[in-house]
Amino acid sequence: MIGQTLHILCPGDINQLTGGYGYLRRLVAGLRDLGETVIVHELPGPHPFVDDPSRNAADAIMAAIPDGAPVLIDGLALPVAAHAIWVDRYRLRFAALVHHPLYLENGLTPEQADILFRIERDALAHMRHVIVPSRTTMQGVIGLSVPPARISIANPGTDPAEPATGSSGGDGPTILCVATLTPRKGHLVLIESLARVRHLPWRLVLVGSDARHPGQAASIALSIAGHGLADRVRLAGELSGPALNAEWRAADLFTLVSFHEGYGMVAADALKRGLPCIVTDAGGLAEVVPPAAGAVVPPGDVAALAAAFERLLSDPAALDAARAAARRAGDGLPTWQHSVSLIRGGLSGILVS
Repeated sequence: MIGQTLHILCPGDINQLTGGYGYLRRLVAGLRDLGETVIVHELPGPHPFVDDPSRNAADAIMAAIPDGAPVLIDGLALPVAAHAIWVDRYRLRFAALVHHPLYLENGLTPEQADILFRIERDALAHMRHVIVPSRTTMQGVIGLSVPPARISIANPGTDPAEPATGSSGGDGPTILCVATLTPRKGHLVLIESLARVRHLPWRLVLVGSDARHPGQAASIALSIAGHGLADRVRLAGELSGPALNAEWRAADLFTLVSFHEGYGMVAADALKRGLPCIVTDAGGLAEVVPPAAGAVVPPGDVAALAAAFERLLSDPAALDAARAAARRAGDGLPTWQHSVSLIRGGLSGILVS
């Protein structure tokens, strides 16, 4: 057990609808269920490229944390907290939860990537322990000069889920993608690949916020129109709760074609629902989705992605086999109770002098 108040530094509002924030919410709830005391500090942004007022706010928040306290810092908050980490490196007991290295985000200039690399490397040097969601992210953190002995892997957990019932419509299978409309998620590659199989019946539903990168959201809309797919693609926006569950139930196939993922929690959610998955082998995604559950293709490979869709959309037997494999894979995924227990053990270790 941790045994004393754990302070968690979160980059902004913890209720944001992304996998990383979802992981953090479940960790907080799980630790509290185990009797631990957890205080969440929401650090102002924007993240990861922050301004002086945000850094000053982070400094003040960190300074108010009692001496010797354990502090878990979300990886996205490392830039805003970097100065405070250096100031309090001997006073507090730091650990980090790194979803994926920030410098690997798509759309960064070389200068921006270098800045983030240096910030992450220097901040992680002061962490007593680093928690990551996958083997792939562990290798990325090792590349930031963190010794392997200070890293532990805790795959995100999953919840029991009702199997998807499918669209049962005459317009062909419904393909669901749940991902923010940002460059790293590969939506433009997805649209181009589906344009190549327009001779087959299908419908695509894109669930995800268009506010995180307005320029990318506009490019996606232009690509849909330019390929003549406006009658096949529905932009559903950011959804949660019953509205999101309704999209899950109506799906026949899930896809996530990111250029990098620290893990791919949404792909795990799809497997729990028995949905065949077509994903890229980017980052931790290949650790989550076995090829038998659909297809795993190189990121950015339009031809390979189109071929994967062609195979599953044109062959009901292949789709059924992938569905069965998805169910088996979903049954083997960890629970949130298991994941929280692993993280709790890692955090207990940072209290040892």
